[in-house]
Amino acid sequence: MAQQFDTVIVGAGAAGLFCAGVAAQLGLRVALIDHSARLAEKIRISGGGRCNFTNLQADLPERFLSDDPRFARHALRSYRPAQFMALLRSHGVSWHEKHRGQLFCDDSSERVIDVLRSECERGGVHWFRPCAVHEVMRLADGSSDSASVSDAPTNAGLRARFALQTDAGEIRCASLVVATGGLSIPQIGATDWAFRLARQFDLRVIEPRAALVPLTFTAQGWQPFAGLAGLALEVDLAVPGQRGAPRFTEDLLFTHRGLSGPAVLQVSSYWRSGEPLSINLAPDQSIADRLLEAREGTRQQLGTALGMIVPKRLAQAWLSQADLGTTGPLAGLPRPLSERRLAELGNRALQALAAAFHDWRVLPAGTEGYRKAEVTAGGVATAELDPRTLQVNRIPGLHFIGESVDVTGWLGGYNFQWAWASGYCAARAMAAGTSGTL
Repeated sequence: MAQQFDTVIVGAGAAGLFCAGVAAQLGLRVALIDHSARLAEKIRISGGGRCNFTNLQADLPERFLSDDPRFARHALRSYRPAQFMALLRSHGVSWHEKHRGQLFCDDSSERVIDVLRSECERGGVHWFRPCAVHEVMRLADGSSDSASVSDAPTNAGLRARFALQTDAGEIRCASLVVATGGLSIPQIGATDWAFRLARQFDLRVIEPRAALVPLTFTAQGWQPFAGLAGLALEVDLAVPGQRGAPRFTEDLLFTHRGLSGPAVLQVSSYWRSGEPLSINLAPDQSIADRLLEAREGTRQQLGTALGMIVPKRLAQAWLSQADLGTTGPLAGLPRPLSERRLAELGNRALQALAAAFHDWRVLPAGTEGYRKAEVTAGGVATAELDPRTLQVNRIPGLHFIGESVDVTGWLGGYNFQWAWASGYCAARAMAAGTSGTL
């Protein structure tokens, strides 16, 4: 005998938990299914265990990437950061602003999970976990066979459109919400289930890729900088080949294999294979002015002078790498550069060197992949969905929310806000019957 619900949500992460709690408290009979025994593991590990649950500016659609930059606007303005903050406040959760509008719990990220669980329990959500979904079938006419469906009450007029074969048996529902996320951090259970289901229903999927992820370089190309692992400094960074991509002024971190830190994680969402990065290593200073000033009345070496502007190890490594170049604006300068005295270099030479320092071009070989990626970019194409309800345009009752959708936010709480906002819109739509009743 199949169990029947108004709404089945697959995925008990941020988007799924929030959607379930809202939908259930609006009167829907909701089932929440997840294959993991642990609840909301991605929330648990986020923000160093304190959960960067939103950003004060996370209702700005221009801070989200998508094939359709306008798609997220409705959801983000329907459920704003202040609304989630009010929910946390009602549960006694306190927080602080850490950096650029990023809000973190004062206590553990477990507090956010507890709030979401409590909201679900308040609405009477039915839990199925750990429970795998093996098959999803769309019922031809949206009707249910009374001989094979349990007689548990559902909202008047709602009839089953989908049948799920699960570890707990067959479960039917009028609305199915896919909230299983993307491929990032597979070690805590991430899968491609949402994308496989989308393709099963002939929905277009924008090719998923790792985002908010460290970038790597070839071993040979990175050899001059491998010894800088652990060094961090504030830079201005962009992907010049991506039209409209913003520049980010954030910290950059050198690693054994490449570059990480907030600046690199931010631009990684815009970066594509084969494109260089443009890094301003001294965004708040004029290198040309500093070098010209240091040249007056001194026998100082170039490496020493640069080492007084940025960390000395970085200055030496950068000059050593520049020595290897045979073309470009520095090609004609006397080598080795680190041992040249400033007095030996004319104005044009110093200005060319300063320009290269403010626009250091490096070519990543790839990324650290989903294992280190905070989110997955790409996903179910927004052209397939109604931005007001997150429902598939051609399939009444089927919704995709959160990271499974081709909407990716900046680093710093934006992706959690998208989870809350998209889950909220789907829940409200289902409760209002805008998924369509039969």
